[in-house]
Order: sequence, then C-alpha cells, then structure tokens
Amino acid sequence: MPEEQQPISLNRVGEVRPTDIHEEMRRSYLDYAMSVIIGRALPDVRDGLKPVHRRVLYAMQELGLTAGRPHKKAARVVGEVLGKYHPHGDTAVYDTIVRLVQDFSMRYPLIDGQGNFGSVDGDAPAAMRYTEVRLAKIAQEMLRDIDKETVNLAPNFDDTLQEPTLLPAALPNLLVNGSSGIAVGMATNIPPHNLGETVDALLLQLEDPNVTLDRLMTVLPGPDFPTGAYIYGRSGIRDAYLTGRGLVRMRAKAFVEKGRGGRESIIVSALPYQVNKAKLIERIAELIRDRKIEGISDLRDESDREGMRIVIELKKDQLASPILNQLYKHTAMQSTFGVIMLALVDNQPKVLALKETLQHFIDHRKTIVIRRTRFDLKKAEERAHILEGYRIALDHLDAVIALIRRSRSVDDARAGLMDQFGMSRIQAQAILDLRLQRLTQLERQKIQDEYSETIAAIERYRAILASEALVCQIIKDELAALRETYGDLRRTQILEETAEIELEDMLADEEMVIPITHSGYIKRSNLNVYRSQRRGGKGMTGMATKEEDYVEHLFVATTHSYLLFFTNQGKVHWLKVHELPQLGHAAKGKPLINFLQLGAEETLTTVIPIRQFEVDRYLLMATKRGIVKKTELNAYDNPRAGGIIALTLDEGDELIAVRMTKGDDEILLGTKGGMAIRFKEDEVRPVGRGARGVKGISLEANDEVVGAEVVSQGAAVLTVTERGYGKRTDPEEYRLQSRGGKGIINIRITDRNGPGVGMMLVRPGDQIIMISQEGRITRLRVDEISLIGRATQGVRLQGLTPSDRVAAVTRLVSDEDGEEEAAAPESPPEPGGGADPLDEA
Repeated sequence: MPEEQQPISLNRVGEVRPTDIHEEMRRSYLDYAMSVIIGRALPDVRDGLKPVHRRVLYAMQELGLTAGRPHKKAARVVGEVLGKYHPHGDTAVYDTIVRLVQDFSMRYPLIDGQGNFGSVDGDAPAAMRYTEVRLAKIAQEMLRDIDKETVNLAPNFDDTLQEPTLLPAALPNLLVNGSSGIAVGMATNIPPHNLGETVDALLLQLEDPNVTLDRLMTVLPGPDFPTGAYIYGRSGIRDAYLTGRGLVRMRAKAFVEKGRGGRESIIVSALPYQVNKAKLIERIAELIRDRKIEGISDLRDESDREGMRIVIELKKDQLASPILNQLYKHTAMQSTFGVIMLALVDNQPKVLALKETLQHFIDHRKTIVIRRTRFDLKKAEERAHILEGYRIALDHLDAVIALIRRSRSVDDARAGLMDQFGMSRIQAQAILDLRLQRLTQLERQKIQDEYSETIAAIERYRAILASEALVCQIIKDELAALRETYGDLRRTQILEETAEIELEDMLADEEMVIPITHSGYIKRSNLNVYRSQRRGGKGMTGMATKEEDYVEHLFVATTHSYLLFFTNQGKVHWLKVHELPQLGHAAKGKPLINFLQLGAEETLTTVIPIRQFEVDRYLLMATKRGIVKKTELNAYDNPRAGGIIALTLDEGDELIAVRMTKGDDEILLGTKGGMAIRFKEDEVRPVGRGARGVKGISLEANDEVVGAEVVSQGAAVLTVTERGYGKRTDPEEYRLQSRGGKGIINIRITDRNGPGVGMMLVRPGDQIIMISQEGRITRLRVDEISLIGRATQGVRLQGLTPSDRVAAVTRLVSDEDGEEEAAAPESPPEPGGGADPLDEA
C-alpha cells in the first residue's frame, strides 16, 4: 500500500502515528453512534425533547415569540436556531418546527403556526418564508423558571453563547406528546397520552411510590392519539407499560349510515395515528379494482374543516359488517403502533417501564423546584440585606445625611457609612443610590412592609428546602393547575378485543321512533320521518295495523340505548334498540315475541331507554291501583331470558308506569278520572326487586292511574284525554300532599273530552307526538297548547274520527335543543323528563 494511503492517527500537532484501520473504524463509529444517540435521535426522559426541539423552543423564547405576541416568519426562527445553536441544516430545523405545529402529529402542539403546515394526506408544508410561528401557550410550561438557574447551561457549538442542556419542563412532555426517532442500533417510539390522565398517574405515584401498575392504569388506561380513532385491545398497552415494549393495535373510527333506497354506507371519521388518508383511499380503490373487496359501489372523500369523512358506499343489500372487517384486514384502517419507551437517562439510552418514566419526571421536578427555591432564597436574602441597610439609615437619617454632605467623594461617603454604622459595602452603596423621595413617611413604611414580607418569604423558602413533603406538595399543586388549564377529554377510545367487529360499533347513534302495537308488533324508524304539524291536524300514518289492532306505545331512543321492557305482570326484559328491525313509517313491524320471551298473559306496559346502569339512580314504579315502589336502578342490570321480577303485584293489579329518579324528587300521579296527587319521593323508601311497594294515591271506584311523573322546575303538566283534548297547567297549582291521599282535580272529565289517557311534564319549546288507535300520528309543539287551570276540559289537540281514540302520547325535546332527552347518548333520561313512553291501562 502506498505510504499516503496508510491509516494514520494525529495525536498532537506535528505528530503522525500509524494505526490499525479496524481499531480506527471501531472507535470512529462508536463516537458517531454516541453522537447520534445523545445529540440527535433520542429524547431526554426529563423534558421529553431532543436537542433540536429544545433549541427551537429556547431560541423562540429568546426572540420573544411567546403566546400572545405577534407571529414571526418561520425562516427567521430557522436562521436564529442555525446561527446560534444547531448548525445541521435548515431542513432539519424547519421539519422540527412543522411537526411541533401539526395538531395531527402532536397531542398538545408546542408551536402555534399560521399558514400551510401540511395535512393528514401527506401534503408538504409551505416553504418557511411563507409560514409564521410563535410559541403555543402550553410551550411556556416547558420554559417556565428557566431564568432562575433551574437548569445547567453549556457552550454552544462555537463557544460564543450558552444554551440549556435541559428545559425545566413543568409539562410531562415525554408522555403527553410522545417521541419517535431512529438512532444507531436502537430506536424509540413513545405514544402520546392525555394530559389529565398523565397528571392523575403522576399524582398517584407521588402519593405512593409503590403504587401498582394496575392502579396506575385505572387513571392512565392507555395512549391518547391526536387523531382519535380506537385502540383495539388492552394487552399490548399493559405489556408496554410493564416492560417498555408492546404492540398497540389501532383501528379507524367507522359507523354505518343509511342512504337512499336503504343502502348502507361506511363512514370513516377518524384514522389511526400516523396513517396517510390519501394513501389509504388509494389502497381501498386498489382493492376494489382488483376485486379483493367486493360490495362497494362508490368511494369518496368528503372531509372538510368540520372533520374527516371518508364515505364507502355499499351496493344494495350488502351488509356493512363483513366489508368493514375486510377493510380492517387489508388496509391501514387497522394499524399497529410498536411501543419502544426508550429515552436518555443520565445521557445513557434506557428502555423504561411506565412507573420508571413517571418517577424520572417526578425526580426532575423535585430538582427544578429545589433549584428554583434556592435561587428565590438567594435573591430574597440579598434584598433583605439591602432593606436592613435602609432601616439602619432611616433610624439614623440625620447622621447619615450629615455624613454624606461632608464627604469629599462617593468613596469617602461609602467608607464612612461602613465605619460609622457597620454597613456592608453593598448596603452602603444602596444607601448612596437611594432617591430622596424614599425618605418620606409613606415610603419609609413601604420599606418596612417590604422587609417583613421578604423575611417571611425567606422563612418559607428555607422551610421548602428543609422538607421533601413541601416540595412534593408544590409539585402536586403545579400538576393540578396544569391539568385544570390544559386538560381535555380523551380522543382515542379503548375497545375490548373481540374476534370480529360488533354491529353496534359501526352504527351511528341516531334517534329512533319506536312504536309498539296492542297485539305486540314493534319496529324502529328514523325520527326525521315524522314532520312537525300544526295543532288539530289529522297527522300522517305512523304504522300500518290490522283492523282490530292499534298502536299502544310510542317513545324515542337511540340506536345504542338499552331498552328495559316492563310488563303488566311486574316483570322486566332487556333488549338493545339496534336489535329491532328498522322499517318505514307505514310498515307494520315485527312481532315482539320474536325478541322477548313473554308469557301468555303478559303484555307490555312501559319501556325505559337508558345508556348505563348508574348506582345513584332509582326506578319508581306505579300500578293501576295506585301502588308505588322505589328500587335502585342497578338492581335491573342483568335480566335473564324470560325476564326477572320488577315488583310483586296484588291480585288484579297491573304495572302501568316506571320513571327514573334521583332519590329526593317529587312525584305526580294522574288518574283516568281526572285526579292527581303530588308527594315527596322520600316518603317511598327504597326496597328490593321483589317487594310490593306502598300506596301512592287512594282511588275512587272504577278509577285507575294512567300517568306518573317526576316534578321538575320550569315544566308544565300536560294532560291528554281520549277524544284528543288536552291542556297545560302550572305545577304550582298542584299542592304538595302526603302520599296515599285522594289528591285534587287535574282535569274536568266530560263526555266531550273523554277520560284521561296520559299526563306528563313538558317545557316551552318541547314537542309531543300523539298516536291514535287507528294509527294516525300528529306531532306538534307544546307552545301551541293552552296554559290553563286544573279544573278545565282543555282544548282540541288532535282531530279524530268518531270511532277513533287517542292511544298514546310522548314528549320530544325541540329541534333547537338537539336530541331527544329519551335518546341522550351518554346518560339515562333525567328525572322529571317526559321522554319515557306514556303508560296507560
């Protein structure tokens, strides 16, 4: 080998030594690897940042680009970072800024940007000369107290400036925003989490350093991706939190929507984290073209500023469930996030479990609080020292003034103050710098007050430094304030793992009208089918019935609601709304016995739609003979095939009404004969499922209860009779009585208006649906119904033929309010709401 090609080693200037090429390559590569690991690719466990992120945030702070200040060109920030701290190319710096802006990449973006910063379709951001940036408000939590010697500073690349080696980071950034990076021989991939949940986990760890992983996962159940969607299964999350490595399966958020002609469409409203929407649509189109997925008639992207909406329209009679399963199998609609919780701990890469990650952040915050307190103590002691000099001077004011006046120079005056009054050089200089206005009585008192406050602050700082418990309490308070200021709701829902997609997961949570006939036919129809009409209208056909049949029940619920079917024999059955057949408004429906195992003499009287069985709610039941009973709601959370006992009935009695209550409401019962009674619910003590109950109202011969409601403020009592008459009455006209009395007149019953059919509470803006025995439906606003006294006959609400009678009536919330109260998507109907079905004998 020629001499000039032999490997050499330069040990010092002027000395050249031959060396083995293998040794030189090994040493150089290890130096390069450590440079990449520590200086470029991996985040620090304490602030969750890589050097380039840290330098960008610090440079923007130094430029004054904080929240509330005007945006500046991104190119200006890039130049500042390159010139002062990070000489690695403008592309690397600008790419970092872009990612810190993107709300689909960062769970809590640290930079607030104006302009085009890319999209989930993979579009490139605009050039840095077109975009503008400033720090987001939450980024200031990363830099808070950096001017109080809380972190170490190191020379920059050319040794002309100082830069922080770490940020104080009050925000647990490593977990809430995650991190990803490829180093040499290792990689990190930490998912983002919800801030509120992360703070709760930190607080648990602070309370008990030995807290179990299972306990932590009750408040931090898993990652929370900025794009929402679903996490499918929990085993991968637990593995990641336990060992630092795990596979988290993600699924797109999709639901089924009915279109024209009954065709179904799969609507994708959220994608897994880091999935490119444009490439996904291309992949689906490719599968359709290659006939690997059949049954799709159209594919389009209807996403806009309101949110993501990918429409996958299916062919007629094609079921959505198998198509969606194929999409999950063959496309990025189901993706895997490989968790590798690798971060730098004392400048060494380490794979961390969840508890270790939380503890490192807590230790970091302890260090920051202690260093900040030491800085504040030092400043307070320096100020107290000067204030003590002020006090000495004020106590000997004439002598101090005389000394200064006879001094030849500032140095003489300073020396005289130090010798005559025992002041330090700093105190003497402060006296010489004192403005004459500070010698007034008011200013003298301010100096005394400031001295007292400073001494109290010094004592507080010393107490903090002497007590780890106080340090921990400060950390808790700051974390709680962080959660209060920046916390938000979880975006990513965690689903339990199942073999296939459940139909309910795909169904839109839509409002449905559910009519049930006297002979037991049931169906569900979309609420939009029924148009609002004026008072007294003939209505539209709501359900086809046989000549001898008529609609007996009508109520509103959502497709995801549970239905509790209470029968006249005091039993309760359980069903979900989406399990019912969805048919047109004029269709007859399907026999209820196809869905419920009802006895030969068992008929339906009441249906309660709910979303979950809450522990602090009750069901209050009323029977035809005036008996009432109260039982906790969760006693009915698991009905068996054939139903379970809801209450024990006397011979000849029937269950006619069930209402949800809070335990301290007021109850109103109305009867067929036009009587009503109002009493406190606490007069009815809670009893078990099989109990009988107590007397609610004393009835005259041939009278019976037709309605039971929970009184609520701002509502009026609506009473409807068989001949289509009704009225609204102020509930204040129904005085509070003791349970078991005969009550007072609710409506005057005559041959003209007929016996009472129902009684309910309504509010201004509400709407009601009335349905007759011949299947005619009228929907009208309660504002059109007269508000009159109790002992009146009412006004006509529905035009009926001579042989027709009102069969059922139910209340709807006005369109402006959004959704019907009976169909509330997150909770059962509020006590006092009239969204439950009308119950009549």
